[in-house]
Amino acid sequence: QVQLVESGGDLVHPGGSLRLSCAASGDTICISNMGWYSQAPGKEREVVAIVNNAGGTYYADSAKGRFIASRDNAKNAVYLQMNSLKPGDTAVYYCYADFNQECPVKHGWLENEYWGQGTQVTVSS
Repeated sequence: QVQLVESGGDLVHPGGSLRLSCAASGDTICISNMGWYSQAPGKEREVVAIVNNAGGTYYADSAKGRFIASRDNAKNAVYLQMNSLKPGDTAVYYCYADFNQECPVKHGWLENEYWGQGTQVTVSS
């Protein structure tokens, strides 16, 4: 169906930057939105940024002004440029994709979204 492979997480100092990458494979024609979620220890997974298939973006308040999500449809990839990182940004970051409504119906899929394996971002002095 769809597989998401993400990378780019690392240990950085406060104020540093990282660029996360996620590449989708499989039935990529079915993908509608792509984006990023984060999950800190003991916390619920929450949205960071979403990019629709036209390039429109949504950012969580905590990400606005610091993070930039972008998408390359030709490469079936989504990126998250993370700047001015804070210790509170420490989390596992998961790539996300959901589908055009037609595809799950056409293919008999039960799921409407896929997740990457996660990449660890640690911001610490």
